[in-house]
Amino acid sequence: MRTKIRISCICASILGLGVCSWFARQAGAQHAAPLQGGGAGATTEARDPAPFFAQGQSALQRGDLEAAEAAFRRVLALDPRSGAAYSNLGVIATRRKEWDKAITLLRKAETLEPKMTGIRLNIGLVEYRRGNYGAAMAPLASVLHEQPDSEQARYLLGMCQVFTKHYDEGIKVLGPLWPKRSEDVLYLYLMDIAAVESGKKDLDEKILKQMIAVGGGTPEFHLILGKAYLKRGEVSESTAELEQALALNPQLPFIHLNLGIAYMRSGEDERAEAEFQKEIAVDPDLADTYDQLGELYSRGKKDEEAEKAFREALRRDTKMSSSYEGLAKLYQKQGKLEAALKMIDAALRLDPEVQGGHFLRGRILAQLGRQKEARVELAAARKALDAQLGKERAKREENRLPNPELTRQPE
Repeated sequence: MRTKIRISCICASILGLGVCSWFARQAGAQHAAPLQGGGAGATTEARDPAPFFAQGQSALQRGDLEAAEAAFRRVLALDPRSGAAYSNLGVIATRRKEWDKAITLLRKAETLEPKMTGIRLNIGLVEYRRGNYGAAMAPLASVLHEQPDSEQARYLLGMCQVFTKHYDEGIKVLGPLWPKRSEDVLYLYLMDIAAVESGKKDLDEKILKQMIAVGGGTPEFHLILGKAYLKRGEVSESTAELEQALALNPQLPFIHLNLGIAYMRSGEDERAEAEFQKEIAVDPDLADTYDQLGELYSRGKKDEEAEKAFREALRRDTKMSSSYEGLAKLYQKQGKLEAALKMIDAALRLDPEVQGGHFLRGRILAQLGRQKEARVELAAARKALDAQLGKERAKREENRLPNPELTRQPE
């Protein structure tokens, strides 16, 4: 019973710990699937695009993206209405992580072949991979409506619903996967987030029992515990769990990132930097790592390195509000007030509730001599802080336990 209570508390505290990035890596293992055939407009005349299409398919299957792209471009030169060729070019762009290009190509393919569910599945996958979870849901839902047995569409749609806080809908979509996925700790983790957030205690209990049964010895489970301890400020416990996860699986996704954060919070800056660099070596496109590295350098007063790291994060993810905030703090400290204001405005546009954002903006405005605007900003920040403190006080009252055994006089 004590173990179950402990896990329940940990799962509840783990929300908001970058799970989007974690599950994105899991979904990323399933590459966009190429489409077969030459499309409705394929010609059978002398200049037949079919051989080029076959060449493109073969090149794509062996991972030769340049040859595949050249072949599909030749198909389009002969048959400009080949939706399958556009779709496969979209797949190539997806594998290169050229998200905007991929969406443009896939939308063109969808226009030409609106009944091809594979195209809509790939559109949903690309929108998911670039963090546009809301935009991913409609194409994925349409695929699932036509193909209820599509596990990939169901799992992606369920994740998007959880990440956009549509927890009840997420449970409904993800639930049918239980027979096949109930031994997958990441699936259980995702389901438990939805169960906790939607107040479904019975489902939470069921998931936790299953998680304990199947996940106790896995590196993923130790990673979950490590992240939860980190969220709760229990750094030494977090470090122990994360190091155990690393020992069990040195290739575990995001383990170096999270271990670096743990080391950073315990003041072991050199070890933290080493772990972040290891994560970059494994996945050079993960914006979160550069963001954390920027925070580490900023704290160490390495302003030039911090600015570079924050910029690298934003180059990979233009929606990284914490990197904008990090740059705002750097520029304010350096007296670059207009640049600082631009950065904090960008952060607040992306996340109006970014911690300390309104206070920082108010201070910058005051330094710029815009006192009236500064007073308004600081008043709004204080109001938000008071509301947050009120919620925390209410939560403490809810969790208050009487302790008569401590005051009872001995008989």
